[in-house]
Amino acid sequence: MKSHETFTLIEEITRLDGSKYMEISDMVQNGRAELAVERGLIKQVRILQLNIAHTPHVQAYEDYVNENYEMPAEDFKTFQEWEKPAEMQKEVDAILHENHIG
Repeated sequence: MKSHETFTLIEEITRLDGSKYMEISDMVQNGRAELAVERGLIKQVRILQLNIAHTPHVQAYEDYVNENYEMPAEDFKTFQEWEKPAEMQKEVDAILHENHIG
C-alpha cells in the first residue's frame, strides 16, 4: 500500500556516520524518524521548519514519495532514506530555497 502523506515540514536528519541531509516530511514521518533515533538507526532528527507552504515543488516531491514509498510500520528495523533522482533533488532544493534553508 502506497503512502498518502501531505508534507508540512522540513527536517534535518543526521546519519550514523555523522553526515546530514534535509528531508521534506510530515509529523507522522518525523515520528518514525524519532523512533529511528531511539532505536539507534540514525543519529539525530530535528525539525527546521513547520507548516511549509504547499507549493508546486512540494506537491511534485510529495507525489514522487507517495508513489514510490510506503509509511513504515511502527515495528520497523531499518530506516529507509528516500532516494532522490536528480529531478527530485531539484524539487527538494527549490523547497529549501523557498523556505530560506540551506
